[in-house]
Amino acid sequence: MTLQTKGILFAIISAIAYGTNPLGALMLYSEGLNVNSVIFYRFSFAVITLLCFMLFRKISFKISLKELSILLFLGFLFGVSALSLFNSFLYMDAGLASTILFTYPIFVAIIMALFFKEKNSTITILSIIFAFLGVVLLYKGDGANISSFGVFLVFISSLCYAIYIVIINQYLKMEALKVTFYSMLFCTLTIFIHSFFKESSNIMPLVNFNMWFYTLFLALIPTIISLLLLVKSIQIIGSTSASILGALEPLTAVIIGVLIFGEKISFALIIGIFLILFGVFLIVLKDYLEKIFKIRG
Repeated sequence: MTLQTKGILFAIISAIAYGTNPLGALMLYSEGLNVNSVIFYRFSFAVITLLCFMLFRKISFKISLKELSILLFLGFLFGVSALSLFNSFLYMDAGLASTILFTYPIFVAIIMALFFKEKNSTITILSIIFAFLGVVLLYKGDGANISSFGVFLVFISSLCYAIYIVIINQYLKMEALKVTFYSMLFCTLTIFIHSFFKESSNIMPLVNFNMWFYTLFLALIPTIISLLLLVKSIQIIGSTSASILGALEPLTAVIIGVLIFGEKISFALIIGIFLILFGVFLIVLKDYLEKIFKIRG
């Protein structure tokens, strides 16, 4: 397996894992936990698990002052992104919210082009276009439960996530495990501080098996596994390609929404899924297509 293929595989697994967010979140909401509690426990358990990994592998916790400032900002960004996304689940279908979140590759491409002068190849641009058209069709699906405020929250989450990806790609050159650990640690701190803003946001206790099970699920699958592989994939294939492969996130969320939570499936939804997959295949076959057709950026 080539390094490029490994980077693509990491991005695909990361995206599918992250797409399971609605499953854990909605189950915990049904158990009576508020948004802050769900996110706080999710990242707290993730931090504890990552701490054990780092101690086991004897990875140094030492970071420079510059790295500390970057990691603090990453933690804040991820905290805002998580709060916005998980709150949006209260205003619209979780699968739809996770699908609209996929606008973040557009933000990534724009940020990279505006601030880092990255030239997007023809294949990359086509991938973004097809994936975005797919998301638009999912958004216009019949019978969807949606609100303007919910959409606004998802776009905030999407923008923060995009900035998170770009910063890792441009400014941090350290082991993925260490990046993820500190990002999650400072994210947890952000959520904890936010929980004091109003009484309804206070951290609630975990009082039964289901709460513990789904909290651990959120900490392991869409957090530790997803984010570790995301950092690794960004370091191998770059932020734009990794973010486009994130098209599998909304795909996973939609499937969970339909099969488990009874969200409606329509012809527009099917076409949207096809367009997203086509965009993913384009980026996976990018090097091959550019070589065969001699496509240049």
